[in-house]
Amino acid sequence: MCGITGFWQKDVFEHGDALRARLCLMTDSIANRGPDSAGYWFSEDEKVAFGHRRLSIVDVSEAGHQPMLSPSNRFIMIFNGQVYNAATLRQDLTLKGFTFRGHSDTEVILAAFEAWGVEASLKRFIGMFAIALYDTQEKLLYLIRDRIGVKPLYYTLTNGVLLFGSQVKTFLRHPRFEPQINREALAEYLTYNVLPGGMSIYQGVQQVQPGTFLCFNQDFSFKTHTYWSLLDSYEEAQKNPFQGSDEEAISQGESLIQEAVGFRMVSDVPLGAFLSGGIDSSLVVALMQKQSSQPVKTFTIGFHEDSFNEAKYAKEVAKHLGTDHHELYLTAKDALDVIPKLPEFYDEPFADSSQIPTCLVSHFARQHVTVALSGDGGDEFFAGYTRYLFTEKILKLITPLPLPLRRMMAVMLQKLAKPSLTKPFEKILGQTHLFDKLQKASDLLKLEKPFDVYHQILCGWFLKEARDLTGFYPTSHHRYKDFFEKYNMLSAMQICDSMGYLTDDIMTKVDRASMAVSLEAREPLLDHSVISFAYSLPPSMKIREGKGKWLLRQILKRHVPENLFERPKQGFGIPLHNWLRHELKEWAEDLLSETMLKKSGFGNTTLIHQKWQEHKNGKRNWQAQLWGVLMYQAWSDAKK
Repeated sequence: MCGITGFWQKDVFEHGDALRARLCLMTDSIANRGPDSAGYWFSEDEKVAFGHRRLSIVDVSEAGHQPMLSPSNRFIMIFNGQVYNAATLRQDLTLKGFTFRGHSDTEVILAAFEAWGVEASLKRFIGMFAIALYDTQEKLLYLIRDRIGVKPLYYTLTNGVLLFGSQVKTFLRHPRFEPQINREALAEYLTYNVLPGGMSIYQGVQQVQPGTFLCFNQDFSFKTHTYWSLLDSYEEAQKNPFQGSDEEAISQGESLIQEAVGFRMVSDVPLGAFLSGGIDSSLVVALMQKQSSQPVKTFTIGFHEDSFNEAKYAKEVAKHLGTDHHELYLTAKDALDVIPKLPEFYDEPFADSSQIPTCLVSHFARQHVTVALSGDGGDEFFAGYTRYLFTEKILKLITPLPLPLRRMMAVMLQKLAKPSLTKPFEKILGQTHLFDKLQKASDLLKLEKPFDVYHQILCGWFLKEARDLTGFYPTSHHRYKDFFEKYNMLSAMQICDSMGYLTDDIMTKVDRASMAVSLEAREPLLDHSVISFAYSLPPSMKIREGKGKWLLRQILKRHVPENLFERPKQGFGIPLHNWLRHELKEWAEDLLSETMLKKSGFGNTTLIHQKWQEHKNGKRNWQAQLWGVLMYQAWSDAKK
């Protein structure tokens, strides 16, 4: 795993040592992504510059050093990620007459580009990657991103310079980049707690979309090429649905996932896995251990609050599988210690609160290994989120009722939903925050269409609230509305989550947290062959008997006793709502003061103060909305 950066400038305003110093500054800003070595390259006219920070994983020798030239010296490349099927590709290329100095996948990628061309090669690659490739013959620059968007790749055109890199912080080291806050992006961020659709918090900065590459010419005009599309993969799978029996589906699924896991176990440095004790990570670890002659190193973190603690389950799974298990219990102080570092780790505002345990488990694992496999992707492609179960139930209940009646019911619920009335029923019903849940149910009753229900479940601040806070009305959600007209409810939700939430939230969270401590994270369930297979399955092989991830559960049963993983889904959460009322209260009070909010340019700060008061008093649980504002405030304050 590595960090890449560079630029292409129309006019050269720095030369020689000054130019090299500029590139060094940009490259060193992401040294955490690649602490093992640095490399630089300049074109003869000094207009194109590549910088690379290396985390050595495969072929740790100098033969894997970047930037790297292709065999004919036509292409120069910097690359972040891993192509897992490089060994197979190497054999094919050897038959075509190519020779190799070492065994790095970087050499294979460059030889493939020369042998088959860029797009044809990308279609052969199995992996995660962000690539900058310069064609010295045709004077073309390619910016390439993997199918799912596991690895980030930003770019911007500013003042006669094309800047690109793994993280936006590299741009801040270039004098031609003038950072201006994108208020429209801020509105989107408050709505989703992440920056959606490849947006950046800075004006004019965006990401290369997953499954695409951009080809720039000398006047900086470019064409976008799509070499793989998640939507096309779904459509193709629907044309060729899985026709076999349950047992055949289980066997085929296990075979595909086992192969994906095996690909991701290739490493010349210590390797392990995150193990939460849930279905996805347990399955990945089980299939790792099946293919390993040594106990796999597994890592989990726990909390003393029992409702958030899965460490005890992970320990039992690890014991059954015979892994070399490591666990670490965390406190609110551990969270306090990492929070000041989050703006630097994440580079831009990011407010999925599971970023905290992800950062902590990454740091813990890095003390023992350099590569860790995770179970990310199981929820999106095999229907694991609880919203897949209850959204359709909600719609079946409310859609037969006329909208005016539903609105009247919503008003009645709001009147009934008082803490004094709901508190006595919480113990009887085994529920917490019953008042808060009734309020949310009241909001859902007012909605008319399936997409609106799905969207509101995902929202932090509502659209109108985001507009009041920023002056802009969020619009990115429009890109998904048509899916709910075209596909069934489950498929529409899965596609939206895979194209949006997975890339914008989960992959961003894991990439920044792991790279902050120079740890490479790998996700076998995001192998495109696994995705295609998952899309071909009928709904009954994903959801059955009121539970999601039916197929993954059946595969896991072959390796782990059912009683070790069959329990309600918890997610990778933290007791943030309690911490904000106690241990994090003073920190939050400072950032949410009127002075600090006005400095950040928030409008209608009464909205924020009202939610903060209700949260402190225990009247409502507004942790998602408040965390979004707090992370923006912490990021903004750190940049001053």
